Amino acid sequence: MKPSFEQITTGIENSFSVVELNLHRFDGPYHFHPEIELTWIRNSLGKRFVGVNIADYEPGDLVLLGANIPHCWQSMNESSPYNAQAVVIQFRSDFAGDTFLKLPELKKIQESILKSEAGMIIQGETKSKVISKINQCLTADKLHRILILIEILDLISNSEETKLIDQPLTWHNTLSANADRFQNIFSYLIKNYQQNISLKTVAGIANMTPNAFCRYFKNVTRKTLVESIRELRINQACQLLRNTSKPINDICFESGFGNLSYFNKAFKEATGYAPLQYRFFFKLKY
Repeated sequence: MKPSFEQITTGIENSFSVVELNLHRFDGPYHFHPEIELTWIRNSLGKRFVGVNIADYEPGDLVLLGANIPHCWQSMNESSPYNAQAVVIQFRSDFAGDTFLKLPELKKIQESILKSEAGMIIQGETKSKVISKINQCLTADKLHRILILIEILDLISNSEETKLIDQPLTWHNTLSANADRFQNIFSYLIKNYQQNISLKTVAGIANMTPNAFCRYFKNVTRKTLVESIRELRINQACQLLRNTSKPINDICFESGFGNLSYFNKAFKEATGYAPLQYRFFFKLKY
């Protein structure tokens, strides 16, 4: 699943796009585009892939992504039609002209957009305010949509309730080093982490020897290949434990682990809980 370039169409009468998504599930490809993107997940559970970062997402997930960051949201198996809902706003940095965002009055917005090159999660009261503005944007006329977008960016840029998804510049350093190589590797892991993955196969995708690949992968992701695959599988298991009543044995194999004893050991090392303890603790907490 190599990241694909996505052509964003705004139409000749619009300078940016505001799209409501109502789908059975989110399963779009790992992709990128030159537009900056603000995504609000109204409803869905699954995994969010941004650059080299993999994390769970839930309803309410609100993320600002800079230009050309490969990303996708992958739903868990949804049980009913139109269970995956989102609103996506996409715009280029020059949507209001080459110099508009360079105005001194918009310096904080410029800085916020620069930070979003690492991906940015919006949280707390700021998230509530931004979501309210997004809802207004859905019904506003064309002129007011532009004003609302500036208000949204202003809210984000003045907030202390934001968190970077990845370490700054990690993805862009990767792009300058060898984008195609890393994109091929990461896309393969996203697609196949629940299956058996061999070092030889992944190194072959990178067109590298196994030893050279291990050094390269650790340098880019700050993790070994085994650690990254295990993290993907543990995250999958956590989601299944929280959101389903499936037996532990089924979750073990569905998450990509080869045997139950290793799954139990790896899960406890990663979370501090045995799988059943984790499920019980989560239900008590929420």
